[in-house]
Amino acid sequence: FLKAEKRTILFIDEIHRFNKAQQDALLPAVEDGTIILIGATTENPFFEVNSPLLSRCHLIVLEALTHDEIREIIKRARVDKRGLAGEFLLSDEVERLITINSQGDARVALNILESASRAAFSDGRKEITKTDVEKVIKTRIFYYDKDRDLHYDLASAFIKSLRASDPDAALAYFARMIEGGEDPKFIARRMVIFASEDIGNADPVALLVAVSSFLAVERVGLPECIINLAQAITYLATAPKSNASYLAVNKAFEDIKKTSYLTIPVKLRDTHYSGSKKLGHGIGYHYPHFYEGHFYPETLMPEELKGKTYYRPSRIGYEKKIYERLKKWKRLIKEKEKKDDK
Repeated sequence: FLKAEKRTILFIDEIHRFNKAQQDALLPAVEDGTIILIGATTENPFFEVNSPLLSRCHLIVLEALTHDEIREIIKRARVDKRGLAGEFLLSDEVERLITINSQGDARVALNILESASRAAFSDGRKEITKTDVEKVIKTRIFYYDKDRDLHYDLASAFIKSLRASDPDAALAYFARMIEGGEDPKFIARRMVIFASEDIGNADPVALLVAVSSFLAVERVGLPECIINLAQAITYLATAPKSNASYLAVNKAFEDIKKTSYLTIPVKLRDTHYSGSKKLGHGIGYHYPHFYEGHFYPETLMPEELKGKTYYRPSRIGYEKKIYERLKKWKRLIKEKEKKDDK
């Protein structure tokens, strides 16, 4: 009798350490079913695993444990004979302190619990105190990657907290990035972008605050620049929000990419050289400062984009004043156009 063929399960831990050629070598065996491949990685598989191999796999994402799950693990470890065997007591407050500092990782929680129990044992105590846990936490290294998922996820959470006008959440993510060793200039640069993208003219001072905080980081450095950044973070988070400028420039670029040529009105063309007048440049141009309110009612859009409106200011913060001003100017333009038609 022929022996039944058996499929082989190949488990590769930290599969992201395999280079492209090594991962490609696995592909034929995975495709023909010779092996059942199980790969584990702490990195983002979309970045670290080859697309052909990834497309033939079922992706399972393992999330960090919840606080309730961590607390259950601590309770079991405290009484299990493989753990503390019920020899140590700890209050709900101490349990909570271990939980929130575990980073959702059971191993981290158990390591903190074990180290804290040793500290209590060395003092001849049977109760793990808050002080024991705090001593362990102080010596703990914060996990952080400066060019992978955690880096970008924290930066994303930070910006989204600013956008949601939540200064407390923004400060929490900021502190976590700094504790992990993030370059404060990276954070400051993101804030400068945010000031224009998400606040804009609703509060024009926001950009000045953000740029000033970046300069402070360059000139003061850590740890003092944390104070400057904190001031900027709380200002940006609590400022009125508007993305009108951001949407406007995106729309303008979208149209320009579709329009390869713009007809610049003759009256707007350069007049700095002697022959420009013979070409008619500048004729018909109205210098706004010569008119009431320093405004002359006309539109200067190129012919190809006539009737387009890009900037639509919100009615929030300072931008409300801009909205009213533009509304008035557009009304004056329409009134003049009606008169000219007659």
